[in-house]
Amino acid sequence: MKKINDLFFKLAELTLVIMLSAMVIMVFGNVVLRYGFNDGIISSEELSRFLFIWITFLGAIVTMRENGHLGLDSIVRKLSLRGKKIAFAVSNVLMLGCCALMFYGTLKQHGINASTRSAVTEIPMSWVYGVGYITSVAMGLMILGKLVQLAKGNFEETDLIQVQDSEEVAIAHTQGATK
Repeated sequence: MKKINDLFFKLAELTLVIMLSAMVIMVFGNVVLRYGFNDGIISSEELSRFLFIWITFLGAIVTMRENGHLGLDSIVRKLSLRGKKIAFAVSNVLMLGCCALMFYGTLKQHGINASTRSAVTEIPMSWVYGVGYITSVAMGLMILGKLVQLAKGNFEETDLIQVQDSEEVAIAHTQGATK
């Protein structure tokens, strides 16, 4: 299961790199065409906006795995072990609720987005905003996994604090680069 999980995140990171590269090429190419040749590719503007949406949502998934989202841990750090477990459970249940709302909202909007096409490329907007499905399901599964691990008692006290210090992030990246 861990290999599948790692493969998913490697694929997500590769997809992010490809999307960001494509976005940079399209935007830079358009700038050169505009200022150098008084011309431009209209579809590249629209596609780069759509890629930005996907990059933002997929990046949020990868960042969640690394506990890289902003958080306030000053109160949680002062709690007892039991308090940390309760805070961890409550925060994850609330996040799971947000994932459910995102999925529900994307589902409710799907019919409208499927029948609406983008102005220039005429891509169905459900392809643009369908990333809400991927994000809500992926994050929801990660949260469920954390809650199951908490219920099994497989967490150290330090794991109950879901915010990493900048030093912890630097150490994790250094260790990842040496593997």
